[in-house]
Amino acid sequence: MRIDLIKYQALGNDYLVLDLPGPLDEMVPLLPVLCDRHRGLGSDGLLAFDPVRMAVRIFNPDSSEAQKSGNGLRITAAHAVLEHGAGDEFEMATVGRANPVRVLARNGAEVVTELDIGRASFRAADLPARFEGEPDRIHLDTPAGRVEAMLVSVGNPHCVVFGEPTTRERCLELGPLLENHSAFPERTNVQLFEVVDRGRVRVQIWERGAGYTLASGTSASAVAAASMRAGLVDDRVVIQMPGGDLEVRKEPSGNLVQSGPARRVYRATVDLNDFR
Repeated sequence: MRIDLIKYQALGNDYLVLDLPGPLDEMVPLLPVLCDRHRGLGSDGLLAFDPVRMAVRIFNPDSSEAQKSGNGLRITAAHAVLEHGAGDEFEMATVGRANPVRVLARNGAEVVTELDIGRASFRAADLPARFEGEPDRIHLDTPAGRVEAMLVSVGNPHCVVFGEPTTRERCLELGPLLENHSAFPERTNVQLFEVVDRGRVRVQIWERGAGYTLASGTSASAVAAASMRAGLVDDRVVIQMPGGDLEVRKEPSGNLVQSGPARRVYRATVDLNDFR
């Protein structure tokens, strides 16, 4: 079974894109191998794009389905522009929401877009997490120590951790422990962050279902929301991730808008039987 795929990256966060209709049901169980960086194509997941509905489904390398991905949405938007002739303003549908997109620049295989992520929620039930109401801060005990964090949902769950070293090593240590913590019945994304100044925040990211990640659009938005709520930054902030910088601003409506690039990397024709 031969299929056509295109790989994109946004700040080092890379995805395979499959146009629908395509053999999605056959592909999803094979994602742990397809996404493997040594035994497969290498990817942080799969984006299944429906060009008729302008909708995308997002899958992690462990075959689980994600509610949302900021970089994944901007990659899909770039794909819609480069491969399907989308205009300068359109909406990209995910589970439960239409996400407005505006094209800021086109340069060969790279497209810079502005994406409306929506409002952040601090309600524990929206992640979900086993706390009540909208706690300002929570404390979680792990084998690597107790951490202080803020709960944020931007359409998917985030645990934004305060006061920890923003190092890859500490992220690798805490990330899997917090992702699978009993406080999060559906697991969670994890961010360690450090405020540089009122307009810049440094971040390390562990993604639910993907692991250590160079960049994440929803993680950047969650950190921006938590930092703004804590009064640490202004309403426009640059999130500095290992893969690159993403600007996030809060509109008067409360919606978070992020701006950044996505680039087409390569095309591939793959025989799925090679990965069974």
